[in-house]
Amino acid sequence: MANGRFNIPYPINEPVLSYGPGSQERADVLASYRKLYNQKNLDIPMYIGGKEVRTDRKIPMSPPHDHQHVLGHFNYGDESHVKDAIDAAMEARKAWSAMPWHERAAIFLKAADLVAGPYRAKINAATMLAQSKNVFQAEVDAACEYIDFLRFNAYYLQEIQEIQPDSLDGVWNRMEYRPLEGFVFAITPFNFTAIAGNLCASAALMGNVVVWKPADTQVFSAQVLMEVFQEAGLPPGVINMVTCEGPDAGNVVFKHPDFSGLHFTGSTKVFRHLWKEIGDNIAKYKTYPRIVGETGGKDFVLAHHSADVREVVTGLIRGSFEFQGQKCSAASRAYIPQNMWDEVQSELIKDIATINIGSPEDLGNFMTAVIDKNAFDRIKSYIDDVQTAEDAEIIIGGGCDDSKGYFIEPTVIVTSNPYFKTMVQEIFGPVLTIFVYPTDEFESIMDTVDSTSEYALTGAIFAKDRYAVNLATKRLENAAGNFYVNDKPTGAAVGQQPFGGARGSGTNDKAGSVLNLLRWVSPRTIKETLVPAKDYKYPFLEKDID
Repeated sequence: MANGRFNIPYPINEPVLSYGPGSQERADVLASYRKLYNQKNLDIPMYIGGKEVRTDRKIPMSPPHDHQHVLGHFNYGDESHVKDAIDAAMEARKAWSAMPWHERAAIFLKAADLVAGPYRAKINAATMLAQSKNVFQAEVDAACEYIDFLRFNAYYLQEIQEIQPDSLDGVWNRMEYRPLEGFVFAITPFNFTAIAGNLCASAALMGNVVVWKPADTQVFSAQVLMEVFQEAGLPPGVINMVTCEGPDAGNVVFKHPDFSGLHFTGSTKVFRHLWKEIGDNIAKYKTYPRIVGETGGKDFVLAHHSADVREVVTGLIRGSFEFQGQKCSAASRAYIPQNMWDEVQSELIKDIATINIGSPEDLGNFMTAVIDKNAFDRIKSYIDDVQTAEDAEIIIGGGCDDSKGYFIEPTVIVTSNPYFKTMVQEIFGPVLTIFVYPTDEFESIMDTVDSTSEYALTGAIFAKDRYAVNLATKRLENAAGNFYVNDKPTGAAVGQQPFGGARGSGTNDKAGSVLNLLRWVSPRTIKETLVPAKDYKYPFLEKDID
């Protein structure tokens, strides 16, 4: 029983460690990387109701930058395992949904400290191996962003509890924030360990139980997240991790009467399909499900003629090529005014020539491999198409080599057609397409930026002229859910830039903010009359006295 009013420690963004030469964190992460790389017979189970579940179907796991090396195997399930996970979740819900909010928060605060301390090297090394992130990208994702999600969400949970209605004399009004009446299905992508952990943890923090399906290419680091949850004291069945074919999971989840929410990050095409499937089954559910999705992006950089060339070039390189462009927010199309193009091109060529590509174990590599063979082939097909195009050319990079790992050079395309396919379609790789516009057509190019893509996730304006900044901010208000001024359009920090976009980019429910958490509760208003009326008659019923 709670006998106090408890305050969550005020969250501060986790400092990003430097991993500089001679640092302890550098030694720790490399030692953990080598240990994980060389371990034998790793067999990752599914986690259902607190039990480790294994099957006869084993899927090998290999680093994208070294695809001949097998890190281990994970167990692939079927519809029966999804059913078991739902049953386990619904059984766990009985106690979990009734647990006081501060007790739930304590578990995830402990998880944050575990990631910040004893698990930091391991979760970063696993992300480097599983997803081919360099050590800095792993640190800002698997360690810092995930720690921030856990700590800030706990604080936001407290803020939500404090949102209470007014009460007039003789009445006490209260609001309680119930978990959804059922289970939440979390589908998570390969590219961010923090997103994978947050999509299931945020719903669980609010009292929900979760069936979690991580991407096959992220299971290696997903297993570390499950280790952290278990050590933090998360009760069995609250978060159940299943690995199986998507249609197998969907065939069970979206026909189950207790399905109450979808927390999704992935492709726009898949999200639309799932939404339609939910709609087709809407009459089967006990309650209308919450649908939260962060999907694709075709994110832009718009430079004004007053912009600083070095700032633009740095924003383009970091925004386009960090983590091989495999971010929903990655800069993949840019609009550069004619007056600065020659200098921008020269600086891009110079800087990109210094980018090293290879294994993340070599901390001198800025880029590593794309996630798998399918991604490699898809990205390469875009690059190959440019070779025969009349209205576009590759000015930097374009090389692809999958002999050892799925390596693609940072590639810059210049097109004379602002609607060329690589300006419109999401590629999800290290490919940047640039359109050079007449210097005096800044206002009209904003219409092009706004109408080119179906997406509206992130975008950036570079300008010294404040009138230009103000104009772009207003004119492009619907083109990006996260808008950046004189900065790359990536790297949203929890608590600082809540993340999400609209149009084809998702439901814009802003992960890393109180807005997202509110989606995972079903509020109930309680009115208590302190001295109830004892006569049904109101004063207006009385007759006038003559």
